[in-house]
Amino acid sequence: MTMPAQPDGGAAAPRRKARLTSAGRRALLEDAACACMARGGIRAFTVDKVAAEAGVSRGLIVHHFGSMDGLLVAVYSRMYGEWIAAISAPRPGLGRLEAIVEALVSPALFCRDVQNTWLTLWGEIANNPVLGAEHRLRYAEYRDSIAGALREAGVAGAGRDPDTVATALICLIDGLGVQRCVEPALLPEAAARAAFWALLDPLRCRGASPARLGPKPAPDGARASPT
Repeated sequence: MTMPAQPDGGAAAPRRKARLTSAGRRALLEDAACACMARGGIRAFTVDKVAAEAGVSRGLIVHHFGSMDGLLVAVYSRMYGEWIAAISAPRPGLGRLEAIVEALVSPALFCRDVQNTWLTLWGEIANNPVLGAEHRLRYAEYRDSIAGALREAGVAGAGRDPDTVATALICLIDGLGVQRCVEPALLPEAAARAAFWALLDPLRCRGASPARLGPKPAPDGARASPT
């Protein structure tokens, strides 16, 4: 192993901080914005607090996002993208609908910090036209993804409209997210999973294969069987 050169006296030279790329600085600021909103809501989403959280100068926010609204939209777009990717990812041994439910109750999506950030963003949509426009775009993509999974699971039969069911499921997702923020102890993973299947199980076509049946509620933290 090659050791770094040392100045006279034997002390190691201070290591220079690696310079972030433009994309890296944007991601750093988005992470900082999420952390601020998770802890303090929209009141913590300020230039000073986000810059301090990221450990950068205030001017970098304007440089990379144009304004705080620009940063807010970037965070919203990124979170929706990560959310859609998570519910779209296949899970070995699970059908499409089961994979979505397990993603929704996973620590990556159902943790309180993530839900607090979503709650902050939702509260801004009604009063922020820029964020509202981004929401309409992303929500349509989100609903279409869930509606497609419902069709695959056989919910499209018997006169059921997958788009309508997708809207109902999204409302349940959002409501459970709010409860997770307000009183997380009352909504463990198993309770949320049971709530999803209470809505979805009655909508399945008769004769659906056992592999498509929803997981039974399991103790919080345990993985349920898909049978």
